[in-house]
Amino acid sequence: MIRAVVWGENVHEKRSQVVADLYPEGMHTCIAKALQDGGIQATTATLQDPEHGLPQARLDDTDVLIWWGHAAHGDVDNAVVERVADAVYGGMGLILLHSAHFSKIFKKLMGTPCNLTWREAGERERLWVTSRHHPIVRGLPDHFELEQEEMYGEPFGVPEPLETVFVSWFQGGEVFRSGLTYRRGAGNIFYFRPGHETYPTYYDGNVQKVLVNAVHWAANPEQRIVDVHAAPNIDVAQALEPITARGPKLHAEGEDGFR
Repeated sequence: MIRAVVWGENVHEKRSQVVADLYPEGMHTCIAKALQDGGIQATTATLQDPEHGLPQARLDDTDVLIWWGHAAHGDVDNAVVERVADAVYGGMGLILLHSAHFSKIFKKLMGTPCNLTWREAGERERLWVTSRHHPIVRGLPDHFELEQEEMYGEPFGVPEPLETVFVSWFQGGEVFRSGLTYRRGAGNIFYFRPGHETYPTYYDGNVQKVLVNAVHWAANPEQRIVDVHAAPNIDVAQALEPITARGPKLHAEGEDGFR
C-alpha cells in the first residue's frame, strides 16, 4: 500500500472562522480522508508539529508527500526544506497544492520565482484535461468545474514542465496551467492549482479523484537513493577499461573534490 503524508500549514483553520467551519478538522485531514477512501495509507503532519512533522525517519517511510501552505511559508525551517528536497531527489513523490507554489520547497526544486497573478472573487473555475490518457486524469471527464475558486493567472513563473495535465479558465477571462508534472532527481512532482481555503474544493469528487490518481502516479516503487549528493572520486584502478594517469593532478587518489 502506498504511504502518503499530507502536510498542512494549519494556520488558516486556527485564525479564520470561515475556514474552521468549512474544514473543522483541518484541510490536511480532509485531504487525507479522501486518500484513505481511495485505498492509500494517508497520515497528516502540520507546521506546528516538532520538525513540522517531517523528521528524517518519517520521510524515509513516505512514498508521497502532499504539501499545502499559504500564510506561513517563511516559518518552515530551512533544514526541513533541505531534508524534503533530498527525499525527492532520492525518489519520494511530491504533490504541491494551490498556494504551495510559493512554498520554500517548490521554489527550491523549481529554481524560479514561481510567481503568478491572482484574484480572490469566488469565481467559477473550469479545468480542462490537456493530456487525456495521463494516469492523473484516469476516470475524469474532459473538463470539470468548481463553482467558487480563487483565480490564478498566467504568466506562471515556473520552468517548462514535463507535462501539462490541466489548464484552467476563470470567469473573469484568465487562463492558467493548473496541473504540471516535473522530475527532480528520482522524484516525481505534481503541482495542482485548486484549493483555496475559503471554498469547499477538497470535498469535490473530481478534485479528490485527481489527488488519489496523482499519489499513485507520483509513488516510485524503486528503492530510495540514499546519498543523493554523493560525488565520488574514482581511482584509476577502478576504471572499466585499463588507463594510465597522465598529466598533473589537483587531487590525490580518493580525495574529496571542491563543492
